[in-house]
Amino acid sequence: MMNPPTTFDLSRVDRLYDPDFQAAYEAGRRDFQRPAVQDSPRVLLWLIDVQVDFVFPAPAGRLTVPGALDDTRRTIDWIYRNVHQITQIAASLDTHTPFQIFYPSWWKNAQGQQPAPYTVISAQDVKKGVWNPVTEPVWSIRYLEELEQSGKKQLMIWPFHCMEGTTGRALVPALSEAMMYHSGARLAQPTYLTKGTIAHTEFYSVVEPEVKYSKHPEGGLNTRFLEMVARFDLIYVAGQARSHCVLETMHSVMRHFAAQPEIIRKLRFLDDCTSSIPGFEKATEATLQRFVAQGMRLVQSTDALA
Repeated sequence: MMNPPTTFDLSRVDRLYDPDFQAAYEAGRRDFQRPAVQDSPRVLLWLIDVQVDFVFPAPAGRLTVPGALDDTRRTIDWIYRNVHQITQIAASLDTHTPFQIFYPSWWKNAQGQQPAPYTVISAQDVKKGVWNPVTEPVWSIRYLEELEQSGKKQLMIWPFHCMEGTTGRALVPALSEAMMYHSGARLAQPTYLTKGTIAHTEFYSVVEPEVKYSKHPEGGLNTRFLEMVARFDLIYVAGQARSHCVLETMHSVMRHFAAQPEIIRKLRFLDDCTSSIPGFEKATEATLQRFVAQGMRLVQSTDALA
C-alpha cells in the first residue's frame, strides 16, 4: 500500500466545500504515474450512493445513514493507499425529481393529506382507500402488488432526498477529490451511473428497479454495466446504505451471475465501509452471509488487495 498524499486531509471529509479538482489531478500526476491500462490484475472500486444526503448529518444530509461518515473516511483513505492498484472507480448517484412513487407527493388520503415520511403503504391500504395515488392509479396498485408478490420490502415513503440539482445529490466532496486524484495518477476515467430517475418505480439496486417498468429504456436490468463489472479481476464494493441500496445491488449481482461462480468469487465487500439503516441490521447480515457462502468475500479496508 502507498502512503496517502500529503495533500489529503482526513479532517475535511465531514466538510461541504468546492473540491479543487485541478490540484487533486496534478497531485495524482505528481505522486504516481502509471496508466491503468497496464494493470494486472484489473481492480474495480464500485461505490454505491456515497452522496451528501446519505453521508452527512442533518441538516446537510436529508437521509443520513448512521456511521456513513466514518465509512466514507475509511473508503477515501483506502483509495489513496491503494491508488497504484485500483484500475477504475465506478460511482452511482441516486437522483430524484419531485413526483416519484416513494415520495409523499405521489399519495393522499381522503382528506387530501399526504403521508408523512417513513409511512409504509400496502396494496391493501390502497384498496381500502387509506391512501390513493394522485396520478397513475392503475400502475400504482399494480406496482404495490408486484412489489409484495416478489417478497421485497413494502413501499416506504421517504423524505425528499438526492434531488436533481441539489448539493445532497453530489458525491461527498473529499471523495470527489480522491477520485480525481486517482484519475490523474492512473490516467483513468471514472464511471458515473445515475439511477432512480424513473418516477414509477423504486431503484434501490444500482442496476435494476424494484419493479420493472418497460415504458422506460432504463426500466430493466442494466446488463451492459454488469458485463463491464465482470471484466475486472477484483471487484470491491462500498457505499450506502448497506441494508438498502448496497444490499439490493448485491442481490442483483448474485442473481445475474448465479451461473457464473467465477464472477462471484471476484467480489470483495468492504465490510467497514458501509452501514445499515437502524432496524435492518439483522436481516442484512443474514443475507450477506448467504452471499459469502456463494463465494463473495468480506474484507476490511486495512487488508491487502487480493
